[in-house]
Amino acid sequence: MKIVLVLLSILFGVLILVEIGLRIGFGFGSPVLYLGEEKIGYLLAPNQKTRRYGNRIEINQYSMRSAAITALPVAGVRRVMLLGDSLVNGGWWTDQSQILSALINQQLQALWGTETTVEVLNVAANSWGPPNQFAYLQRFGTFGSEVIVLLINTDDLFSAPPNSGVVGRDRNYPNTKPPLALIEVFNRYLKRSELIPPITQPQLSDPVGYNLEKIQAIQAIATQNQAKFLLAMTPLLRELIEPGSRDYEIKARQRLTEFTQEKNWVYIDFLSLFRETPNPEKLYRDHIHLSSVGNQLVSETISHRL
Repeated sequence: MKIVLVLLSILFGVLILVEIGLRIGFGFGSPVLYLGEEKIGYLLAPNQKTRRYGNRIEINQYSMRSAAITALPVAGVRRVMLLGDSLVNGGWWTDQSQILSALINQQLQALWGTETTVEVLNVAANSWGPPNQFAYLQRFGTFGSEVIVLLINTDDLFSAPPNSGVVGRDRNYPNTKPPLALIEVFNRYLKRSELIPPITQPQLSDPVGYNLEKIQAIQAIATQNQAKFLLAMTPLLRELIEPGSRDYEIKARQRLTEFTQEKNWVYIDFLSLFRETPNPEKLYRDHIHLSSVGNQLVSETISHRL
């Protein structure tokens, strides 16, 4: 009996040490939380601060990955809104100081001088596409931004309508904090995600056309609010190496290019710029998300265009 108690005591001590290590070393037990929203689909729960793998993550009162802001800019402040998905949000792998909006903020501040205070708002969440971003602007507005920058990637041209069913069911979209870091590790890496309720809307016959309509709607909101509009798109890594973009991606890209030319929009296609970069693999951390090198290139290009 004493041996059993000793072994249980040792096991309990080990579990406590593991729990502390997971919390302090990796930030488990305090994930970024999400809220379901009928039209937007989902958004980051407001007013969060946490660390994941040592990287700071701060979400303000408007579900942006930005510091708290006023509803409208005060005197002497120039505002830019950066819309996107996980590339813009930066995820757990990017510290708050190194996300795209923070880099653009630093670069614009240097370009525009100290007489002006620059605020670049980070309006983005994992796997958002133009339908989610448009719905966010419909609900919250533009916050007095002078420019709306929409940064998409090739996959975003095929985005589906918003689906709030992922929140609390998909392991990547938790809506409550787990009681223990150990439980989060189990739920994230060992437990299967729950079945996601299907969207009741009919399947899209032309997803590219659907997303072009949403992009145009975003541009219209910018115009209605006296803001300029800049559209940019990054490629997937496999588009930069043989055999390159797939046929349906080439057609979608061509439709987007023709659409922007017809509308006379400012459009940055990073495909050619990335192809000109030696060892384009260094621009990515995986097949879609950018490395620090890629973030620097994209942020500098957008900043100088602004």
